[in-house]
Amino acid sequence: MIKSMTGFGRCETQVNGREISVEIKSVNHRYFEFSCRTPRGFGFLDDKLKSFVNSAVSRGKIDMFVTIGASDEVPCEVTVNHPLVSGYINAMKEIRDTYGISDDISVVSVSRFPDVFTIHKPAEDEEQITNDVLQVAGVAMQSFLSMRKAEGEKLRADIISRAQTILSIVDEIDERSEQTVKEYEERLLERIKQTLESYDVEIDEQRVLTEVAVFSDKVAVAEETVRLRSHFEQLRTFLECDEPVGRKIDFIIQEMNREANTIGSKVSDALLAHKVVDIKSEIEKIREQVQNIE
Repeated sequence: MIKSMTGFGRCETQVNGREISVEIKSVNHRYFEFSCRTPRGFGFLDDKLKSFVNSAVSRGKIDMFVTIGASDEVPCEVTVNHPLVSGYINAMKEIRDTYGISDDISVVSVSRFPDVFTIHKPAEDEEQITNDVLQVAGVAMQSFLSMRKAEGEKLRADIISRAQTILSIVDEIDERSEQTVKEYEERLLERIKQTLESYDVEIDEQRVLTEVAVFSDKVAVAEETVRLRSHFEQLRTFLECDEPVGRKIDFIIQEMNREANTIGSKVSDALLAHKVVDIKSEIEKIREQVQNIE
């Protein structure tokens, strides 16, 4: 089953006393491009998360956002910077004595000054945090991939529908192409008869047949329509694959467009020319959809 390169997944939960959330979103891109935003001090997660995502996604521009709360199980030690506090208090007393301001020095007022407290946290267990974050990322990834698959199914249905439309037009072109040769032969004979009607000259049927054969060879599109049908068979096969096939399908679309251009250069009938325009329009719509396929 093909997958879209557009997806979104999110999970927020508590693991080992720590609130962790992981959000993944992606849009189409020619290659795999990964960007991860983790809290300060958790940069060691970036490469591991990139490898984790790349193991399931081969194309697309992926953005991941990770938030990690403080652990309830990790004790924090808060100490007082006594020399700094003494300095603050002495400075406040000097202001009081110099300007005759009432003394309202309190613990609360002093604690509001910068760097009065120093927080000491033990070193984080990187391995444990990595496992916890990957656990949450795994849940977000499931949602992310489910959305990509659902979007991929919509793309597949739309492409197949347009492919059927094109094949129907190709059948009409094949049928009409044969008719244009017969019409050309009839017009040719009529012109010859009108030209020679005043002369006692017989029509050279072999020469007429040769002329018709030359015309038929010029406007013959059977080879192109056969190749178009072959390309659509390949397209249908690719659309049923589980592996990433976006680039392969993009190449097939280029080949389809080339065949359509060749048909357009050969047809001399106005109706057929309009049919070719319809084919190229549908191929372009398919090409736009293929840009979103992984």
